[in-house]
Amino acid sequence: MQKSNLEKTAVRTSIVTIIINALLALFKLLAGVFGASIALISDAVHSASDVFSTVIVIIGVKISAKKADKKHPFGHERFECVAAILLAVVLCATGAAIGYAGLTNIISGEYKNFEIPKLIALIAAGVSIVVKELMFWYTWLAAKKVNSDALKADAWHHRSDALSSIGSLIGVIGAMCGVPILDSIACLVICLMIIIAAVQIFIGAIKKMTDEACDEKTESEIRDFIQSFEGVKRIDELMTRMFGNRIYVIVEIACDGELSLIESHEIAEDVHKGIEEKFPLVKHITVHVNPFD
Repeated sequence: MQKSNLEKTAVRTSIVTIIINALLALFKLLAGVFGASIALISDAVHSASDVFSTVIVIIGVKISAKKADKKHPFGHERFECVAAILLAVVLCATGAAIGYAGLTNIISGEYKNFEIPKLIALIAAGVSIVVKELMFWYTWLAAKKVNSDALKADAWHHRSDALSSIGSLIGVIGAMCGVPILDSIACLVICLMIIIAAVQIFIGAIKKMTDEACDEKTESEIRDFIQSFEGVKRIDELMTRMFGNRIYVIVEIACDGELSLIESHEIAEDVHKGIEEKFPLVKHITVHVNPFD
């Protein structure tokens, strides 16, 4: 997939989720006010915050899609990793806030003044869970398609909202049944799940910013593909490194030492062009030819 298509897919996905989040936040706010549910009002604020996180995604994708220039001759792909790290921090803070609220309520034990929520609050919480889970899968599939860490982080932000809505639903049901502490217990579980996801996203982005090799499966496929070329007698060395969501490849191949410089160069060119066509995530390849002995 070309970089322009990657950018278009990511931006289109982000704009759709911004619109849905804004409408959902307004719906939950109104339902929370008229349905007498403080948990739902807090959940509405959480949905509104997702708009901000998605704007970070758009900025990160836009910058990472810029062409290489004099100051950045290798491109700007790592800016998407920066966006993913920022979102991981926001996601972790969101989880911590949910957990803190739940823990505070459990310790204080102040549930006497809870107003029993109305049916609209229960419906709104259920609708929120369904919509946010659909948004997670919509964003996650787009992220997998374009291999975007920032979009993956944003997808998990949507799921964190779905999980917090589950907490709201449990809280509403608990309040209706006279057991409001269920909301606080659910908050602690949700907090743990969100923080684990945030840490995984953070670690993944850091790895891509520190020149880690690509996954073993992809590297093995590249190796097998190079060895399939006529004229390649041996692979002396193969190194890969991640640059944002793109791959750099450095390979040393051994060819017949009796070949002319032009013939050896043609083999190297075939390998170079073949890898670019076969592996769209590969951004740059360096092919060095050694004499086969």
